Amino acid sequence: MQSPSALEAAELIAERPDERIDTTRLEPYLRTHLPGAKGELWVAQFHGGKANLTYLVRFGEKEFVLRRPPLGPIPPGAHDMRREYRVLSVLHRRFPLAPQSLLLCEDESIIGAVFIVEERRHGFVIRDDVPHEFAGRPELNHRIGLALIDALAGLHLVDAAEIGLDGLGRVDGYLERQLSGWRRRWEGSLGGPEEERSRQGMAPALDWLARNLPKERAGALLHNDYRLDNCLLDAADPARITAVLDWDMCTQGDPLADLGYVLNYWVEPGDDPEWRTIAAMPTWREGFPTRAEAIERYAAETGADVDDILWYQVFAAFKLAVIIQQIFIRYVRGQTQDARFATYWRRVLGLADKARVLIS
Repeated sequence: MQSPSALEAAELIAERPDERIDTTRLEPYLRTHLPGAKGELWVAQFHGGKANLTYLVRFGEKEFVLRRPPLGPIPPGAHDMRREYRVLSVLHRRFPLAPQSLLLCEDESIIGAVFIVEERRHGFVIRDDVPHEFAGRPELNHRIGLALIDALAGLHLVDAAEIGLDGLGRVDGYLERQLSGWRRRWEGSLGGPEEERSRQGMAPALDWLARNLPKERAGALLHNDYRLDNCLLDAADPARITAVLDWDMCTQGDPLADLGYVLNYWVEPGDDPEWRTIAAMPTWREGFPTRAEAIERYAAETGADVDDILWYQVFAAFKLAVIIQQIFIRYVRGQTQDARFATYWRRVLGLADKARVLIS
């Protein structure tokens, strides 16, 4: 078992009371079906996830990662552990940053949900700001930003057919289906104290997206939730990504959808300060590439035409608003007691404002 760095150890917490796994049936199941599940069982929770629940499962000196959907009703097609298992059972062969999936359990009687077990990768996560251990190093920030774009380009250059994932999703009509599908999710997740403001605030962006749908381009494997805090970084050199996490929405489609999504988090020093509050990576720190530089780097690595990237950025703001609203409505309905989510309606309104700024 590799000794974790202090930054990595800080990712773990005792299980939240309402998210604790009952190991009564889990332990014997894993000992039977998971190679290496020997020795005393110990379970902790990774605190960073806001949707799928992720746990460190240790048997003696052997560590694994268990992932399951969030508590409560799940929107159709969301938090798909079967999809994540399918992707991660093969993707590591051509994209080494993808952890290998080891086990899929479809028997919901074991822990109350379908779950998967994956290999344990080591590293730490950068979320709202660069850790103080690495602060004040603009050259490092620059390398981290480039590494993030390079990893995304590397994923998009994978030949899905070579690893049997060419049947994962449909490329034809991808953007049209995405827009209509996320509109349905939006309508299905609305609720709470600011429902009408959210609905009206997002209306201009939805109208613009429908009127400016880009032409179809060649498809690629998409992560669909790609950002810095879904990457593990090496504590010895944070510009080295050790793993890309959270693959339950992976599909085939327009690769600029992934680029637009990460750009939605790519806040610059001169941006509206609210953008940093809503959803941001610490790219506003000195040294990080600008959004324009990130786009240029991606185009250089992939050869992609990025002239219509604005559409993908606006769509990303809308998509993220839907995801946040889905998290918030679970809190409103009492399906999670995580107090972090109580004010998420403000982020939804903020993203509606951001979308309007982008198209103005």
